Amino acid sequence: MSKLLARCPVCEQELHVTTLECVHCGTEIRGHFEIGRFARLKTDDLYFIEIFVKNRGNAYRVAEELEIPYSGVRARLTDIISAMGYDLEPEPIQDTSIPPERRKAILDQVAAGKLTSEQAVKILQGAGD
Repeated sequence: MSKLLARCPVCEQELHVTTLECVHCGTEIRGHFEIGRFARLKTDDLYFIEIFVKNRGNAYRVAEELEIPYSGVRARLTDIISAMGYDLEPEPIQDTSIPPERRKAILDQVAAGKLTSEQAVKILQGAGD
């Protein structure tokens, strides 16, 4: 049996299933049936999802099993999520201009009451010490 096509091979637009047939008795049901999100995926993407589920979503184990870097697992997940039709919010960009030790010192000062949270935000945003 052939894999269900989700996209038209000519124009790449979404295909709709209009007929279902019972292979045992020949009954046919006509209508418009939705193709699930997984049907939109390529075979290798489905394999990746299978490995991801098998490893309970642990990206490090997936990377190890597929022999790809952790960043490759994250990138592949992003591609698959997009292929399934979900909108992705951009990953937050982490500011690395302030060393982690300095960040911790600022947060410790807030915890000790030496700085207000507003002052800490200004410092962390580069408005001054």
